[in-house]
Amino acid sequence: MTQEDLEHVAKKPRLAERGEPDPEQPGRIKGLAQVKPEFVIPKEQSSVDPNEEFNDEDEGRSKPENDEKGGKKKKRGQNKNRKLLQGKEEVRLCDQIKFTADPKDCKFGENCRYEHDVEKYISSKPADVPGMCPVAQAIGVCPAGLKCRWLGSHFAEGRVIQDEAKHAEAIKTNYEINQTSAEVKNDLQRKRFDYSKSNKFIQYLDATINEPPVKQGDQKEEEETKQEETKENYASYVEPPFLPSEKKKLYYDRAKILSPLTTVGNLPFRRLMKTLSCDVTYSEMALSLPLIQGQKSEWALPKAHSSEVGGFAVQIAASKYWQATKAAEAVATYCPDISEINLNCGCPIDLLYRQGAGSALLDNPARLLRMLRGMNAVSNDIPVTVKIRTGTRDGHPTAKTLVKRVVDEGQAAAIILHGRSRAQRYAKLANWDYIHEVADLVKQERQASEEKAEDGNRIVKPWIIGNGDVYSYRDWYDAVEKHGVDSVMVARGALIRPWIFEEVDAQQYLDKSASERLEYIRQYANFGLEHWGSDDYGVNVTRRFLCEWLSFTHRYVPVGILEYMPPKINDRPPPFKGRNEMETLLASSDYKDWIKITEMFLGPASDGFEFTPKHKSNAY
Repeated sequence: MTQEDLEHVAKKPRLAERGEPDPEQPGRIKGLAQVKPEFVIPKEQSSVDPNEEFNDEDEGRSKPENDEKGGKKKKRGQNKNRKLLQGKEEVRLCDQIKFTADPKDCKFGENCRYEHDVEKYISSKPADVPGMCPVAQAIGVCPAGLKCRWLGSHFAEGRVIQDEAKHAEAIKTNYEINQTSAEVKNDLQRKRFDYSKSNKFIQYLDATINEPPVKQGDQKEEEETKQEETKENYASYVEPPFLPSEKKKLYYDRAKILSPLTTVGNLPFRRLMKTLSCDVTYSEMALSLPLIQGQKSEWALPKAHSSEVGGFAVQIAASKYWQATKAAEAVATYCPDISEINLNCGCPIDLLYRQGAGSALLDNPARLLRMLRGMNAVSNDIPVTVKIRTGTRDGHPTAKTLVKRVVDEGQAAAIILHGRSRAQRYAKLANWDYIHEVADLVKQERQASEEKAEDGNRIVKPWIIGNGDVYSYRDWYDAVEKHGVDSVMVARGALIRPWIFEEVDAQQYLDKSASERLEYIRQYANFGLEHWGSDDYGVNVTRRFLCEWLSFTHRYVPVGILEYMPPKINDRPPPFKGRNEMETLLASSDYKDWIKITEMFLGPASDGFEFTPKHKSNAY
């Protein structure tokens, strides 16, 4: 490839500086991951479209609908009309006999809709996946029973083999928390859950909104009485709620934090990250109203693995303070082992924004603060945190003003700031200079609050956490040492380079081999089978989410073949080959190759399995 070709790869209309020389590193071109010449694939041999556009929607968000100009459909954003077809079993075995293979165990007898003939069912199944069942190997028992795709490894003499002793030992450390029963969800659906704490505090919040407006000269007096009113309201409870300062303490000084990630931030991925030195994980964003209504799909999001206990947060989104308050009470009741409840005020998705949720709250700080107060009043001893962006409009940051109010209100145990606006999305680099300004403000406000308070232990001193474009240990340490934040939250950097927190510990670049990266994929697949099941349905779900993750991991350019360091998250490489065939395969942007990779661990994909990436493009 000529220098002109390399600059063409680097040029992107959304980043004016791309394609220009980097003044800090002469010879390095901005926006280009410059690969050593011996690994670059000549232009005429490359199958990559050089004009392909890319998008960085790591949280499962879409571009605003009005961004489309001239009726031309751009190759970015979400594949909203994608089909997620999964093959179904031709013969469906009755669940009640999947362990015993005895039709007498079905309480419906001959009236059962499902198959009781075990031999017929087994003969209708596709050939077993070779090898041992990963679930049975891990916990001694395979919950899929006869439906397992590795059935031959734990089926003999007409029965399913179970190692009860191994299972009893395994579940001491390998189990899932925050599992809500069907009865609980039914109570929520039928409005039988006791929201007495929420209802009482919502009445108080309603009263504060309906108060007559305060005259200009009375503002100071009104501010002085606000805290007294809150204390009186707390005193009105038969059992006073925890004050924000009395809740469980968070310790986020230089903590290694994984961002909440829609779709890809699922339990198996978080569990993998916990094996790779991650300290704190977040659930995928859950919507408050479906939580209140007991929707099964929404209550699946707070589930976590036992390895996450002590550092797992549930993130919720809401457009009304009564929704946030009730959702927080329900989550605190049924998920008592979580470390915090996080209010999402940064989601840029249009649907939520138009409803007044997510980043829309940045323009409505009064509502945001009411939400935090309501959530704190009902969340028992679980602290409440908030995640925000710099603002809604590009070039008009509002976070400093908002953060000052949040700190003064004393309701947030931590403030997470993503260094981009809603309108900006991922078109430009995160503004870490602005994050630095906000971090300094938070620390000043913390100090001032401590000096004013009669009892320093009775105030909330929020952590300030930065977020955006952290892709290596250098980025992480620059953030905490040069930009004043207490810690850093990592999103895409962890999806593409899941060992990033190991790099932080080692304080050096780790050049992971293809076999090491393949081992992470195997672990993810096994964790997925434990979580979703090793039957046909579970294998297909695991395969689908593994493909979603591979749509990010393929972007990794091995540091051993780069000409310049540090690697940058938005740098786009020219077409390249790896140091071996497996490394080349792992770098493929063809989703058919992703499916091929999953087949190494999950067996051949069924004829009915189809996969379309959630985003029309998942790179750079």
